[in-house]
Amino acid sequence: MSELTGLGVLVTRPEPQAGPLARRLTLLGANVYRLPAIELLPRDDRASQRAALGPIDRFHWVVFISANAVRFGSSLLEGRRDPRIAAVGPATAAALNHAGYRVSLVPHGGYDSETLLASREFCHVQGQRILIVRGGGGRELLADELSARGAEVSYAEVYERRCARPVPGAVAAVEAEWSRGEIQVVTATSGELLRCLYEILSPEGRELLARAVLLAGGPRIGALARQIGIGGPLIVASGPDDDGLVDALLKWRGHTSRS
Repeated sequence: MSELTGLGVLVTRPEPQAGPLARRLTLLGANVYRLPAIELLPRDDRASQRAALGPIDRFHWVVFISANAVRFGSSLLEGRRDPRIAAVGPATAAALNHAGYRVSLVPHGGYDSETLLASREFCHVQGQRILIVRGGGGRELLADELSARGAEVSYAEVYERRCARPVPGAVAAVEAEWSRGEIQVVTATSGELLRCLYEILSPEGRELLARAVLLAGGPRIGALARQIGIGGPLIVASGPDDDGLVDALLKWRGHTSRS
């Protein structure tokens, strides 16, 4: 018997990121349901942004915040190898490697701005020019702290997020399975995704979410879950990547099976 046999898991990542996680969970025996809560759209003004940035080789560092930032923004590098590239986590680094770029910095021990800021390379950035590639409306901590350390920071916001607009009947179909007890665990890999999931569910679906086991991609997401009234068991993964989510779920399932 596989480790997750019979466990119903709702994967809420946007397409196409949901696919690899869903396949891994299925191979482990889980019954996977998919309801993307967020849609990702390329920015319409990327050409003008690129022109405003100037030559990419004027930057000492180009920081990619996520694999989605790579998906929509790796073209900014134009095949150049001059700036050093930093990735916020291993999934982002893997996406850059797949696009043909060597990553100079992947911080260890976390998948967020705090971990990146703690790296030796970013402790002394006085006078350096740093480009942050991200989606619209991300956290300001990284840019604010790098600026405070004396860096000149620019943004390239290469995509937009919006709450998903599921096809008619999609939410109702998932909620019907959920209400029958077929779904026990809900994944959430960002705070914005969790808010959007709450928004697209019906009032009955929100009640189901409030009691579900939540697999959160980090402690900030878990804290947000409590703030919006999700009070069921909480599994906090080491990070929002597939490895972190699957490892945390396997540990939880092993513990609950022994209890």
